[in-house]
Amino acid sequence: MKIQNQSRLPKVKTLVLACTLMPFSSVFAAEDPINQPPLTTPVQTNSINQSNQQFEQQSQATQQAIDSATLDSQPIITTTSNYQAVGDNTKMFGAQMFRGAFASTSGANFNSSYVINSGDNIQIRMWGAYQFSATMTVDPQGNIFIPNVGPVHVAGVRNGNLQNVVKSAVSKIYRANVGVYASLQEALPVRVFVTGFVNQPGYYSGVAADSVLSYIDRAGGVDPKRGSYIDIQIRRNGRIAQQVNLYKFLLAGQLEPFSFEDGDVITVAPQRKTFSIDGEVQNAYTFEFDVDNLTVSDILDIANPTPNATNISISRGVDRALKSEYYTLEEAKDLKVYNGDKFVVTSDRYASTIGVQVRGAHVGNGVVVLPHGATLKDVVAQIRPSETANLTALKIYRKSVAEQQKRNINTALDKLQEMSLATQSITKEEASLRQIDAQMIDRFITKARKVQPDGMIVVQQTAWQDVLLEQGDVIEVPEKTSVVTVNGEVRFQNAITFDPSMTVGDYIAKSGGYNTNADKKNIIVIHPNGENVVVKTDYVVKQGDQIMVLPTVKTKRVEIGRGISQILYQIAVATKVVLGL
Repeated sequence: MKIQNQSRLPKVKTLVLACTLMPFSSVFAAEDPINQPPLTTPVQTNSINQSNQQFEQQSQATQQAIDSATLDSQPIITTTSNYQAVGDNTKMFGAQMFRGAFASTSGANFNSSYVINSGDNIQIRMWGAYQFSATMTVDPQGNIFIPNVGPVHVAGVRNGNLQNVVKSAVSKIYRANVGVYASLQEALPVRVFVTGFVNQPGYYSGVAADSVLSYIDRAGGVDPKRGSYIDIQIRRNGRIAQQVNLYKFLLAGQLEPFSFEDGDVITVAPQRKTFSIDGEVQNAYTFEFDVDNLTVSDILDIANPTPNATNISISRGVDRALKSEYYTLEEAKDLKVYNGDKFVVTSDRYASTIGVQVRGAHVGNGVVVLPHGATLKDVVAQIRPSETANLTALKIYRKSVAEQQKRNINTALDKLQEMSLATQSITKEEASLRQIDAQMIDRFITKARKVQPDGMIVVQQTAWQDVLLEQGDVIEVPEKTSVVTVNGEVRFQNAITFDPSMTVGDYIAKSGGYNTNADKKNIIVIHPNGENVVVKTDYVVKQGDQIMVLPTVKTKRVEIGRGISQILYQIAVATKVVLGL
């Protein structure tokens, strides 16, 4: 069965028309992905490929990505591995709707399309030659009784037409000098069953005008692993009263109004066929579909590739093996999509230039465009350092380095947490001490997970000219400074003028000495170029150095103390901040 009233839908090249609904009894006849034909089977363009201005920009973006690909047509690369379940990091498209926003929403009083039912409360006000004001309940016959006017039938009238219906009835008795105002004061409460593949099936209260989204949200939303977003039925007295496709709402803003009654049943069917798409796309999701003629071109219209996208890989289970193939976007556009397919859109265009940002003590451009393979020497040749620039301490910040630093810190925190939970206590006193340790560790881990490494690369003064740059690098030209900073576990965190005769101990003394929580054996000096060393108090400081005194880890568990100390060091180096315990 096709989507009802398909002729009324906008002809969009999207999944709105791709999600054709079948009878509920046949949803279990899902297509077997193991017996699917090869990937290279093209299909003919059909109604799903029709255009629409509403999604014209997305279609143009896809075509631009295809047209701008500079690679020549490549032969298909096919790899086969033993079949196994493949993890998918993409989210189910539609799951983002059910986070509680609809559950608490009820707009019956202001919904002009709401159909008035028996039990609704309507406020009537009359003024002029005859005055009357009351709140009236619609009786079982669908009427309200207005004195001197008689019964007025309002059941089945839309809220937006209520005023006209009541005014028409009153004007038959009072032809002049009497005004009337009618408004829906309180909609009839109803209870609706929500069942099928939702997270919390049950019997939920609301009002007749609440949308199907509100009731599903109250039931915890569609189960994203098992439920369907394109096959939802509203049943009344055992018959289908309305079929709902939530993709029509998400992609085209279409949701037919429905007036619920007590005992109505909302049924979410099992999930239909799915595909997932990730990589160089703006909409990386797992999508549900229920047609046999969906193509790669159709799914790219929905996923909206980035301008850099050039190629697509397709993974599919065939004959108990996982088969992967690789195409340009142009080659893949007519390929058929099957249940369980996994797509990854990539950018294989070779970058001929890179852009790096330059900040700090210079008077040149803030962004420098260089050929691919450029080095730090090439940047220095293009910028105009100021008179106070310290070119011996150039700094490079790189996003990939910051991400790796963050992963390393999180890995160390995970190991620390496992270590904390793994040790068992023998005595009651030992259990109490371990509980105190566990609370301290939890607080530390919570704070440590929030740190953001800066991704700074240490540039050695002997080889700085040959450092290769990457797209997006940030180069900082520091100012020459005559200040040494002291922070961490000292009484006063200070910036002190440089004295070549002073040692680390001297600078700490000028900062009020150590705090009671200081680790006197764990002092780090970070040089202006980012290089760091663990030192003793007799270490002679250089101009522009940063002294960091780390805290003592107070625990009787040696392995825990060692783990926290290592993480404190990692954070200090990666963020230039001493994290307290």
